Amino acid sequence: VQLQASGGGLVQAGGSLRLSCAATGIIFNLYAMGWYRQAPGKQRESVAFLSSGGTINYVDSVKGRFTISRDNAKNTMYLQMNSLKPEDTAVYYCKVWRGKVDFWGQGTQVTVSS
Repeated sequence: VQLQASGGGLVQAGGSLRLSCAATGIIFNLYAMGWYRQAPGKQRESVAFLSSGGTINYVDSVKGRFTISRDNAKNTMYLQMNSLKPEDTAVYYCKVWRGKVDFWGQGTQVTVSS
């Protein structure tokens, strides 16, 4: 199983980025998935969650700005990030899980300048 995250970069405050996470080796639509982030000196936090059944949740700080989605045909999940703020700066990780089994992507850096 491999998760390949991409799409990070440097953007000015107010800008947008779209992160992608391509999965191989799993039956994608059976898994719940999510995006996490870890800023320097801080614990990793859950940013967005999407269940296999379509339930979506976001951490309060990104509600209305970020959108999680999945394309089961492409085995890919996305995180559309709009109205980015400097406090969104972090390494972003994708994760998929089913029951007690989970897999993580390698992380992609997002840096938002003020």
